[in-house]
Amino acid sequence: MTSYDSDTEGPEKITLPYRILSVIVDNKPGVLFRVTNLFRARNFNIESITVGTTEQHDISRMTIAIQSDSRTTDQLVKQLSKLIDIIEVRLLDTGNTVFRELALIKMKAHDPTSRMEITHFSNIFRAKILDVNKDSMMVEITGTPDKIDAFKSIVDPYGIIQIARTGVSALPRGV
Repeated sequence: MTSYDSDTEGPEKITLPYRILSVIVDNKPGVLFRVTNLFRARNFNIESITVGTTEQHDISRMTIAIQSDSRTTDQLVKQLSKLIDIIEVRLLDTGNTVFRELALIKMKAHDPTSRMEITHFSNIFRAKILDVNKDSMMVEITGTPDKIDAFKSIVDPYGIIQIARTGVSALPRGV
């Protein structure tokens, strides 16, 4: 599966190791539990899940990333569609979808050289430096999971103290 990263100049081919489901649900207590319980009951792992209200306050969008073959994914889509409070379930075509993830990465930066190098890498990746102190730096990076993984691998030698990733959020292109 491939997609294009519109965060860079020209199309950049991105390979995703998973499929992305967009699930529109009623914004009610217990809906997230019922959805995740379906996955648990089928012994199926969720790679990432993001949930938030949509343009309509009473409706939420769940973006679920899973590793599966097309047969299993089709089965999950059908089973999710049968749950109470589910309005719509769509398997997103990653070639025609904009998807992003956000990560906060805190790393060691004991000396001026390390801080300067981390700042340089942050500029290259269009990351924002959120916090600097005498022993560490915190960076916010937004982009495709591949972009975040690439940044993480470059700054890993400095010593990552903590990392928090949001999971994938996605919307199909066009109307």
